[in-house]
Amino acid sequence: MYQGELIAAIELKSQVGPSFGNNFNNRVEEAIGTAHDFWTAYREGAFGRQPRPFVGWLMLVEDHPKSRKPVTGLSPHFPILKEFQDASYLQRYDLLCQRLVQEQLYTTAALIASPRTAIETAEFSGLSAMTDLKTFVTSLAGHIAAEAARLEDASR
Repeated sequence: MYQGELIAAIELKSQVGPSFGNNFNNRVEEAIGTAHDFWTAYREGAFGRQPRPFVGWLMLVEDHPKSRKPVTGLSPHFPILKEFQDASYLQRYDLLCQRLVQEQLYTTAALIASPRTAIETAEFSGLSAMTDLKTFVTSLAGHIAAEAARLEDASR
């Protein structure tokens, strides 16, 4: 918030532990539902009349053999989309982030994979340029710079 305007909103999510399947589905539903709720509120003027804010979604997933293992699924009624066939949960999260941005539900979305040892090492990695932390941070920084310039000009 700055001078009564919402400049940026960021949703932070994480997943650790062995139950990647159930949690993945829950995170997908949450991400899509939250975005639709947010943009409905924006459209209806809940934040006042203002330019579009930056809306980011950042997901931290434990880098673990189970999160990197290909997921085999059964779909008795319809074929599994090609990009999801044998994709690991990390790859599926990467696809989710890409689609959240492509569908304009979020300004940008990032996926960080990090092992539990990162508590000591600060180790992390990304999966693609589109969903990398650097892409997320530079997009946010650009939005903040643009808003700062706009609000500075408005105050003159």
